Parts: sequence; structure tokens; C-alpha cells
Amino acid sequence: MHPHQEGPLSRLRRGHEDLVLELLRKHGPLSRAELGQHSGLSRTTLSDIVTELIESGAVVASAPGTAPRRRGRPVEALTLNPSAGQAIGIDFARRAVHVSAVNVAHEVIGSASEPHDPELPWDERITLAERLVGTLADGALRLGALSAIGVGVVGPVGDPDAESAPARPSPDLPALLRKRFEAPVLVDNNTRLAALAEATWGAAAGGQDVLYLRLSHGVGGGLVVAGTLHRGAYGLSGEFGHIAVESGDGRCSCGATGCLETVASVGAVLAAYRRAGGHADDLAALLGALEAGDPPALRTLEAAGTQVGTVLAAVCNAVGPGVIVLGGELAAAGTPLFEPVERALRAHIMPISRDRVDLRPAALGEAGGALGAIALVLHQSPLLSRYPARPG
Repeated sequence: MHPHQEGPLSRLRRGHEDLVLELLRKHGPLSRAELGQHSGLSRTTLSDIVTELIESGAVVASAPGTAPRRRGRPVEALTLNPSAGQAIGIDFARRAVHVSAVNVAHEVIGSASEPHDPELPWDERITLAERLVGTLADGALRLGALSAIGVGVVGPVGDPDAESAPARPSPDLPALLRKRFEAPVLVDNNTRLAALAEATWGAAAGGQDVLYLRLSHGVGGGLVVAGTLHRGAYGLSGEFGHIAVESGDGRCSCGATGCLETVASVGAVLAAYRRAGGHADDLAALLGALEAGDPPALRTLEAAGTQVGTVLAAVCNAVGPGVIVLGGELAAAGTPLFEPVERALRAHIMPISRDRVDLRPAALGEAGGALGAIALVLHQSPLLSRYPARPG
């Protein structure tokens, strides 16, 4: 039945079902009495709803343990059925595909990643994603049972609904994925999804005001404002990499010059290191030079970190976050990057805020975008309260 064909009673019942499922997602196994306390539903209404959910296979009932009670039967525990369906997240990064999957009980089934050439055609990227998904759960993931797919892509994205399409990849990407996986598709910016993941499960879990910055082959981020992931008009929030820095004069991918991305992306930092006399063809070589205490490498990270900290201070003065999460491949540099970032941040932020902002490394690594895509699909994080609803 389509939503516009439902009557008031059907909508009310669906609302009760969603409430019970949400409580089980949030709290885990609950008895009927505990469900009644949390939901406020009458015993009769709750009994009808639970019976229908058990018959549909969405909920399973079991005794929580073998120890006998003093009186009566063991208390029955109700929980989400882990085999009732899955949700999958795919992050189409610039140079890799990352996938993760969870079951309906929010248990992570598995994650997988594989790098690729940045010019790899989109049909081959989708084939790669399908193969990686096939490796999850020892190949036992039933693709036909997927409840939905969340997808992260590089660049600005419009409304993250089932028909949306990323600005840079093929406009047929959602349709291609729906056909390949036989499931609804939600698309959003992968860096904003990583911010969602870090603020939901990662370094800033529980934070109400969070700034996330990713230093990768591009530079971008995401904002959580007053407990809600901020999209901005046309989905353009979090483009911190395109804030101008005084000493920057390189041409940016956006067409401007002097953007933070021209001094703090992986490619920009490698180029600066080579100009300083260093020898590194890739990030791994630069990280090795840093570990060895190579002076040009340390100076290069000092300069980049100072620019990053200055930009972060400006954004902090505008939006007032309590936590800053720094992630991306360049964050693997550790102390040589974080120390200059911290110094510049403290030097330029408003004095009243200096001791109120906590700088933290990202906790979820390269899986962040895919995990954020799953959160988008499940639509359970309160950070998504102002986002469009999940696909029907």
C-alpha cells in the first residue's frame, strides 16, 4: 500500500510499529513490560503490535537466560531479528571503494576496501563495489534481502533521496546501483557522511556541535550543529577545503586559487616536500621521512598544519563547535601535523573558546564514509532529524 492510500488508523499502527522497532534498535533486547514503559502504549496495543512484528519476522522472542525465576515463567526478551534484512554503505572515494554492511540489529557484518586508479570508469567501480560486498559475511550476505544502500561520493550532492545523483559522477549512478543490488539507494557527499559516522560512533560520539575535517587527496568536512548534521543550501555545507589561505597561490580543483586544498591535500603536501628538497613519490614515503625525523618533512607538515589550524580557528569562531575531528590519510602523520594545527588553532581562536574546543584524531579510518552511508539509510541517528526520510 502506498503511503497516500493509508487511512489514519493504518498510519497510527505503522507509527506504533516504528516506535517499537526504534526502541529495540536503541536499547537492545527488552521485555514486554520494558517496552511498555518506554513506549507508553497500552498493554493490548503493544501486544497486538509485537505479535504482528514477530509474525512478520522483524522481531524474535526468546528467554534471556536459563536461570529459573522464583515465580512464574521466565521473562521473554524481544529483540530485532538479525536475519530480517541488511543495510549496506558504499563510499566511492577518489582512489578507492570502501564498503560496510550491518544487519537490522545494527550489528556490523563486515567491511572491505580496495584502491583503484582515479580514472577508473564508473561501471567498473560499481563492479568492484559489488565484488567487495560479496566478500562480506563470508559471502553469506543476501543481496536480494538488502533493505537499502547508502552511497557516498566525492563532491557536492543534492537532496539525499532515492532519486538524487552526485554532481560529479554519472547521473545514472543511483539507477545503476538499484539495478545491480535490487535495493533503494540514498546518495550524499562522502566526507559529510564520514562526519556523521564520527559523530555517531566515532571520535565525537555524543557531541552536539562537531567540526570534522578530512585531509585526503581533497580537503573537505562536515558540521554537526545543535545535534543535527548540517547540509546547507543545495547540500553545499562542509567545503572547508575551498576557504582561501593567505599564502596559497596554487590553482584549486574548484577553479579558484589559494584554497586550503592547494596547501593541505595529500598531493599539495607531497609537492611542497619535494620543493623543499625531499624525495617522496607517495604518502607512505613522506610518513617514513617524518618518522625518521627528516627536517624538510617536518617543516612541510609544520607549514600545512599551521594553515589548517588557522582555517579551523576561523570556522570555530563562526560556528562554535565543542569538538574538532581531524581525519583523512594525511592525519596519519600524527604529532608532526597535530601539533602545528593545535598551535595555530589556539593562536587564532577567540580567547574565551581556547579551552572549550577539543581537537581529536578520527577513530573510524577509511570505513567512515561507508559507515556514515549506513547511518543515512537506517536514519536512526538523531543527527539526521532534519534530513529527508529514508526511501520507502
